[in-house]
Amino acid sequence: MNRNFKPEQELLFCALGGSGEIGMNVNLYGCQGKWLMVDLGMTFSGNEYPGVDLVFADLAFIEERQRDLLGIVLTHAHEDHIGAVPYFAQELGVPMYATPFTADLVRRKLAEAGLQDQVELHVIPHDHGQFSIGPFEVEYLPLAHSIAEGHALLIGTPYGRIFHTGDWKLDEEPIIGEPTTEEELREIGDEGVLALVCDSTNVFNPQPSGSEGAVYTGLLDEVGKHTDKRVVVTTFASNVARLHTLGSVARETGRQVCIAGRSLERILEVSQDNGYLEDFPQPIDFDTAMRLPRGDVLIIATGGQGEPRAALSRMAEDNHPFELAPGDVVLFSSRQIPGNEIAIGKMQNALAERGIVMVTDRQNLIHVSGHPGRPELQALYEWLQPEVLVPVHGEMRHMQEQARLGIEEGIRHAVVQKNGDIVRLAPGKPEKLAEIGTGRLLLDGDLIIPADGEAITMRRRLAHSGLVIVALDGANNPMIDAVGLPLDEDHTEFVQEAEADVRTAIARLKGADSRDPAAIHEAARLAARRAAVRWSGKKPQVKVMMARPRA
Repeated sequence: MNRNFKPEQELLFCALGGSGEIGMNVNLYGCQGKWLMVDLGMTFSGNEYPGVDLVFADLAFIEERQRDLLGIVLTHAHEDHIGAVPYFAQELGVPMYATPFTADLVRRKLAEAGLQDQVELHVIPHDHGQFSIGPFEVEYLPLAHSIAEGHALLIGTPYGRIFHTGDWKLDEEPIIGEPTTEEELREIGDEGVLALVCDSTNVFNPQPSGSEGAVYTGLLDEVGKHTDKRVVVTTFASNVARLHTLGSVARETGRQVCIAGRSLERILEVSQDNGYLEDFPQPIDFDTAMRLPRGDVLIIATGGQGEPRAALSRMAEDNHPFELAPGDVVLFSSRQIPGNEIAIGKMQNALAERGIVMVTDRQNLIHVSGHPGRPELQALYEWLQPEVLVPVHGEMRHMQEQARLGIEEGIRHAVVQKNGDIVRLAPGKPEKLAEIGTGRLLLDGDLIIPADGEAITMRRRLAHSGLVIVALDGANNPMIDAVGLPLDEDHTEFVQEAEADVRTAIARLKGADSRDPAAIHEAARLAARRAAVRWSGKKPQVKVMMARPRA
């Protein structure tokens, strides 16, 4: 179909991020000529992008249709759902909608970026708050998740209602918040749901994700075992329910709480500003904590994913004001995020070498996931009875598996899409209409650049094969140096031989080529590269610099 994808008399869905991957969630709904964005997240960089911290979805598709974008609706405050807001919200120039806790964190992000007065932010009540925007009627539905005010969205359109789950789970004892009940969800299903756009993260888990209330019992048991030891608990800073649990555990075990990590301090502050964690124990500072008997303090720390500058990594390296000694205990009340295994393993090995005892959720129930296992997915399918299932928030294997599960459970249609697929949900049978260009953008230093651009491509090549620099003076005499080649003691001999090769290659140029800067440049480059291959077996990048002729 050849069209510019301005929505016509139809209901469209398109993910720019978060489909085919876990993280970087950006979803679009199109109806009657207008678009609505749900979430504007980011992900963290890995080895694929050397020197880069943050990765964003490329928003070129919707930026080209900015006049038709009505707003951005945020489901909850995890970074993979709001992390890109400070970098793109002003440019998109549309109002944002969020519940109070999420809005507070977003407001602080905008203030840090100097954009507090540049972005229109509407705060919607977190318990079934509603608003209308163009052809869309949006209602926030509280669901349990590993952060305060996790929400699904019930999006009404002229073609039927969409239930967009966001990140969710079922939890009979969530500690924080009151999720929408089974009865309420069944009532929504009875009134009709066209499409369920659903989190796929834990589809391979045959068990329910578990209750935060059970984690309290597990943590109380584990902390109680170590009466004369310092105990550090690392968890995701955003998990407000877990912080509530840890505050209760500290009181029950007679320990004072010490907070190690700026992000934990921020979440605690935002939570209390919004009516959560009001009875959390008053934290003590590091100096006070270090003076207490070892069994009288509970440290809550960031860094469970092995982040090198986070509190727990610094403790592992004995480079933090809070000191650990052999026999002290670290509880990992969090799961490993895929891709972080090496960093976590390095940190845990450093702790083990110093005689620190470590406990994970494999040894005791000290963590539960915030995403639904198969029984929870099956329950939601039964309650909502959607006509169409659109798996999101997962790698392709997760989304394909959820599609199979949904069909097995009686859902009529399942559409497996990926970033850039435009899907028509209604009218008629749901189908993929086309693919649009999608990509990734990187925050590299202070600049946002394309992930497939020359800078990152060259950086990968340099990391893989090294660099040879050739400097030619006005008489084309070469000076050569090499960076990152496995030469060691042979470096000087390599340089001498490579310089001789370059001189020979330039001398062999005849006629016009001998005076052509481009020909001289290429001869020098090839000669230096051949020398590097001969000496090291590597094929490095070669940078030739030529003196400019005098005027």
